[in-house]
Amino acid sequence: MAIESMPAAAPAVSASGPEQGRWTYEDYLKLADDGNRYEVIEGVLYVAPAPNPRHQRRLLRLVTQVDSVVRERHLGEIFISPIDVLMPGGTPVQPDVLFIANDNPAEIDEDHYIRGVPDLVIEVASPSTAGYDRREKQDLYARAGVREYWLVHPADVTIEVLVLDPPHRAYRSLGVFLASSHLPTGVLGEVPFTVGELLA
Repeated sequence: MAIESMPAAAPAVSASGPEQGRWTYEDYLKLADDGNRYEVIEGVLYVAPAPNPRHQRRLLRLVTQVDSVVRERHLGEIFISPIDVLMPGGTPVQPDVLFIANDNPAEIDEDHYIRGVPDLVIEVASPSTAGYDRREKQDLYARAGVREYWLVHPADVTIEVLVLDPPHRAYRSLGVFLASSHLPTGVLGEVPFTVGELLA
């Protein structure tokens, strides 16, 4: 299968396999490793270019800081992409960062995937994924029941914190937090780093 890298995350219309809307995890596993990033949301196969080095550096800094809080407080586990996460409606998706709390019943298959709903998902936006993270993935995470969703914008040095309104399966924004701000996160408790420190 030959699919060119795309300028933005979009349905993978050129992929050989079932018609869009009918993709399964088994179909996804048959995809060739061509350097792109694939996800399946509501049976639609999406493709995005692999993250660039700048994105990876920012992600590493963020994860290092957040993981230190999680470990120190014995809250659960942090995982980073690429890892297949199978949740209702998404089979699979690959969040940049996800947190599984100690009391979360998610199944962690050490050889293959995580099946269940993370407590926190973090996506680091780039020009190629910003709209996708805000639309398709945000809607998926809300429907699946992810309690908290952070949208990170490294270029602006901001993080938006969204919390789930369970009755409506939709997110409510707590605000967009600037470099000097601390994040109001109910999932992790008080984070001792400013946004600027998280994204330095």
